[in-house]
Amino acid sequence: MTDALFLEPEHEMLRDQVRRFVEDEIKPHAEAWEADGKVPREVLKRMGALGFFGIRYPESYGGAAMDTRATAVWAEELGRSTFSGVAITALVHTDMASVHLFNAGTEAQRDRWMPGIVSGEVITAVGVTEPGAGSDVKGIRTRATRKGNSAYVLNGSKTFITNGVLGDLYCIAAKTDPAGPPSQSVTIFLVEKGTPGFTVARQLDKHGWLSSDTAELHFEDCEIPAENVLGQEGRGFYAIMQNFQNERIVLGAMAMGEAQAAIDLTVDYVKTRQAFGAPLWDKQAIRQRLAMLQARVSAARHLVYATAKRDAEGEEVVKEVSMIKALCGELVNEVMYDCLQFHGGTGFMRGTAIERMTRDARVQAIGGGATEVMLEEVAKRM
Repeated sequence: MTDALFLEPEHEMLRDQVRRFVEDEIKPHAEAWEADGKVPREVLKRMGALGFFGIRYPESYGGAAMDTRATAVWAEELGRSTFSGVAITALVHTDMASVHLFNAGTEAQRDRWMPGIVSGEVITAVGVTEPGAGSDVKGIRTRATRKGNSAYVLNGSKTFITNGVLGDLYCIAAKTDPAGPPSQSVTIFLVEKGTPGFTVARQLDKHGWLSSDTAELHFEDCEIPAENVLGQEGRGFYAIMQNFQNERIVLGAMAMGEAQAAIDLTVDYVKTRQAFGAPLWDKQAIRQRLAMLQARVSAARHLVYATAKRDAEGEEVVKEVSMIKALCGELVNEVMYDCLQFHGGTGFMRGTAIERMTRDARVQAIGGGATEVMLEEVAKRM
């Protein structure tokens, strides 16, 4: 019902294409990527060749010029893959990093980088989070100091950066006016891998999302050409806030894809798992709990697509997007808890999908805006 209300035939065609890719080219191989800690570059190039990295970008750059609803479809189907490390690798590139370049970049910056971004030849990352600044973007300490009229010098560190090792091009937030108002002192810079003074300090070992590389980045007297400023100096805070709306729709759709996949796996399992002489599905408490989880996931998914449609139409959806991030991030963890429980000891074993999915889901209530921060955003607008 949700799809018929909010989606057009082109969105359904995209869903079919992404789902086929997931079944044919992700699921059979992603266990190995979990062990390697990264998604192979050739797989990302294949996503680009199929048009997935250009869903929202203009045809002039090789894209499809679709809307927010397409983003939600893309994210949900990747979430349904059961390999969320693969999903977030792609989604950070398409909807959390490269969007800064597209939204704020000059024509010259776009012409230089967008074709490679869409094709998958250039993988992007975004560096906002620091040891002392996560959801509190105004707390950024990385400094960018003017060097004449032609350059800036970056000093500082970033942490928890998805695609930090894999990336080729980084959108890095830094303070350019430490004495000014926090909301007017952050600037975003394009930093290329290999720039002197920029190092990937270390790859981080995570609880989940194992096929996604996550790193610490370090900048020491890293000189960046002035033409690599992204957008206006001092306007980076607003650019980050603006893209949070898209990012949180993406994360909500991804979480509901994860939750639906977990319910589907668990229903199949309890219908065949015998206990006390009958399938677990025959236990009223189990099937009713799964039915209630399905009802809540369907409702949350409805909110995601309704909000995506409103966003595509240019409406203000900050309150609804904050609700999505809080609701879906918590709900996916509830779903995983019960689904693992209904798998019994099997669900606690490494190598099972539900065990991996439960680990992967935990960060959904943290990354991209912690639940508590999101609820404050909702409360401000009540």
